[in-house]
Amino acid sequence: MHIIALSGALRRASYNTALLRAAAALAPDGVTIDVRTLHGIPLYDGDLEAEGIPAAVTTLREAIRAADGLLIATPEYNNSIPGVLKNGLDWLSRPSGEGARLFGGRPVAVVGATPGGFGTVQAQDAMLSVLRAFGCDAWFGGRLMLSHASAAFDADGHLTEEKLLNQLRSFVEGFVAHIRHRSTA
Repeated sequence: MHIIALSGALRRASYNTALLRAAAALAPDGVTIDVRTLHGIPLYDGDLEAEGIPAAVTTLREAIRAADGLLIATPEYNNSIPGVLKNGLDWLSRPSGEGARLFGGRPVAVVGATPGGFGTVQAQDAMLSVLRAFGCDAWFGGRLMLSHASAAFDADGHLTEEKLLNQLRSFVEGFVAHIRHRSTA
């Protein structure tokens, strides 16, 4: 099984990218989690789209298309998803109708990390509208919203709290089980 893990943050030391790297390290046997970012994807512009879909978008789209599932990590900016993540998803949905073709029925799970105290509950809730528009098979069997992320990771970006590692492991295992159940149903 192959899962694409998409970070909604660009910062080199992003807690969300680090959370996805930790998820990849905790993946069950036989499961690979490929962590990707939105680097290189320009701001959406219909004129630019008319010239052709940017290579970074095509590369990410084909990776998602070839995967068994998609795990998205979203920061929370101003009580919602960050613009860079929404922009990347908007590009992936172009040309018109591509969102439903790429995401329709695809298993998707959402996690998030923030240095704030409320986790990423509002960002994850905001993601639901986007996932619904795409017709994803959003997995709600688990919810992982990491608060106070600066205390959960060491200076090298490794998740260090055992309780959080166990929560993340359970989340990943639950999402994998969901994907496996879908493929046998």
